[in-house]
Amino acid sequence: MASKWLKVAPVAGVVGLGVGLGVGADKLVSAAPEAAAKQDVKPAVSLPITRVVMFNSGVGYFSRSGEVTDDARVDLSFQETDINDLLKSMVLEDFGKGRIAAVSYDSREPISRTLSSYAINLNGQPTFANIVSQMRGERIEVVTTPGASNQPGKLSGVIVGVETQKVPAGTTTVDAQVMNMWCAEGLRAIKLSEVQQLRFANPVIESEFRRALDTLALTHDSQKKAVSLHFAGDGPRKVQVGYVVEAPIWKTSYRMVLADKEKPYLQGWALVENPTDEDWAGVKMALISGRPISFKMDLYNPLYISRPTVEPELFASLRPVTYRGGFAGKENEVAAMEKLRELRDYDRRADKGDEQAKRKSEGGFAGAPPMAAAAPGMQLANGRQVDANYAKDLAKELGSRPNLGVAGNAATAGALGDFFQYTIDHPVTLGRQKSAMLPIVGKDVEGQKVSIYNQNVQKTHPLLGLKFKNTSGAHLNQGPITVFEGSVYAGDTRVLDVQPNEERLVSYAIDLGTEVDPQTGPGTQKITSVRAVRGIITTKTRLTEEKKYRIVNRSQTDRTLLIEHANRTNQQFKLVGTEKPVEDTPDVYRFQVPVKATESTTFVVTEEKELASSVTLTNTGDDTIRHFINLAEASPGLKAQLTEALKVKGTWDLARRELAQVNLDLQRLNQDQDRIRKNLRETPKEAEVYATYLKKLSDQEKEIDALTDRQKSLMTGEFAARKKYDDFLANISD
Repeated sequence: MASKWLKVAPVAGVVGLGVGLGVGADKLVSAAPEAAAKQDVKPAVSLPITRVVMFNSGVGYFSRSGEVTDDARVDLSFQETDINDLLKSMVLEDFGKGRIAAVSYDSREPISRTLSSYAINLNGQPTFANIVSQMRGERIEVVTTPGASNQPGKLSGVIVGVETQKVPAGTTTVDAQVMNMWCAEGLRAIKLSEVQQLRFANPVIESEFRRALDTLALTHDSQKKAVSLHFAGDGPRKVQVGYVVEAPIWKTSYRMVLADKEKPYLQGWALVENPTDEDWAGVKMALISGRPISFKMDLYNPLYISRPTVEPELFASLRPVTYRGGFAGKENEVAAMEKLRELRDYDRRADKGDEQAKRKSEGGFAGAPPMAAAAPGMQLANGRQVDANYAKDLAKELGSRPNLGVAGNAATAGALGDFFQYTIDHPVTLGRQKSAMLPIVGKDVEGQKVSIYNQNVQKTHPLLGLKFKNTSGAHLNQGPITVFEGSVYAGDTRVLDVQPNEERLVSYAIDLGTEVDPQTGPGTQKITSVRAVRGIITTKTRLTEEKKYRIVNRSQTDRTLLIEHANRTNQQFKLVGTEKPVEDTPDVYRFQVPVKATESTTFVVTEEKELASSVTLTNTGDDTIRHFINLAEASPGLKAQLTEALKVKGTWDLARRELAQVNLDLQRLNQDQDRIRKNLRETPKEAEVYATYLKKLSDQEKEIDALTDRQKSLMTGEFAARKKYDDFLANISD
């Protein structure tokens, strides 16, 4: 039975747990030095790549296998960027009676943490002044530049510190970094710009500085890291290691050949790449059409977290505490390993013996339409006679179907859980950093040539296309399709993922032989119902829109036209009086319209939408009420209630008019009294007109009192009339 040491499941559909660890953790630790001593004597064993599984999610599963004898060490190298994926997904297997002793790799602390551990911290690209500041108190030897003012050529002393001073520079001053040193003759200040050489007298500091620089240099080395696998056991046996690392997704490219009176022929190629730094020699390969969830996690770098500092608390001595034993019970059982799911075997669908593979054709691909046959006896410019059968033979070759079946079908398709896989039927050999094309599909599929019209894509002409059904029995990955009609290039298209037996439309060229003229009608609106509920009248209006597609087929062949009309279901439009679409997508309806050669036709799409509007009668005027009375869609009962409402409103309007007149009279009298009072202030009391003003003012006061009483009465009546009208409107219902 194979012994395994797992970190995580390698691929979708393969789940596993460790079948023990061969020994307990304590024994493994104690046996590790002894195993390591034995293995270090053995030369490293090579494990070539023997199996590759590519996915569409940016990762690949790589398996290495080979034979080892007794205790053995296998050394592998990986890009540093792949170490995290390796630690997350590596699976080790020993198919003999051996065990996995250990996996060793160079751990790496964050460079900043390593640099900060030295006496001189070189993190963050420190300046000369910063480095000198870190070494305060250290004895140094300094050599100054020959032009340094008031400084000897060579100094020795102890660093006191670094400060910034203002120094003259022409007519102004500038900042300068100055190092203060304690020398034999006392304290001395030296500009750092005048220091030509500085040497630490302490050999420990010199060593720390060199080690810090060496650490920085290590980060510039090759990004490849070594991983050693240690196997322990007796005798020869097979071992295997599998892992998931980042890899290019595999891509697909298709060829579709159309021919009259024959099914379309679909040929698919898988484009795979070898991103590794070693050749693949006879590897087993599978291509998975699925996107398992994959993520990155930093497992390679040591991670640290901050811990709080807790001061010890002092307590009086406590008596020792005793604890009861737990309830007796069965020990927890070790979880059994979940079996690896076996891949379902499918019958090979290679083209051996397939009728299509036996077809023979001598035609080649061409990029121009077939030439018309030359007339017998036609003379060329150079005087040579044209062979009358040459043009006919060429036209026959261009119209014949190319024999793509000779490429064969090098893959077996089959389901793999929720995914779909292509298992390459033969070993694959591919050099490092090379790419290859492998045939994975070669089948006839069901299909019908159509012309696809969408006004937003091409306003005048439809596109030549194909409505095909995936009867190849395989999942078709998304990719480009190159279309040929006979042996002539017809155009390019692209298809998204297609499940088995799913239908899909593709378009590859503009249909210049067919023309479509879309015409939008003016649209009509018609009120369909008028209902009243507690003073709220709701009117429903049917909005009808019509669009005509005038179609002309000027070609010599019949056309099946698919019209893509905007699907406005989310806008509450529905089709009426229109043929049912052959396909209904969230974006468009597809209507199928046959058009015979050299004929024209018209296709009409009619849509309706119900519009509803509500009006509260208490907030409207007489004109709105009369509008509803004049509507033919309003019921006689509603019209009678609205007519009565106008009569009630007439009483309210009369009360409002009388009240408004009284208010105007009061306003006039108040203004006149203001005028009289001003005149009285300016007129002598002995004047005859003074008495006239007093009498008029007194008469107006009596009139104002009478109008005020009438105003109060009219306000009460107006309020009652308004309330009666509002209550009447609120109770109108149909």
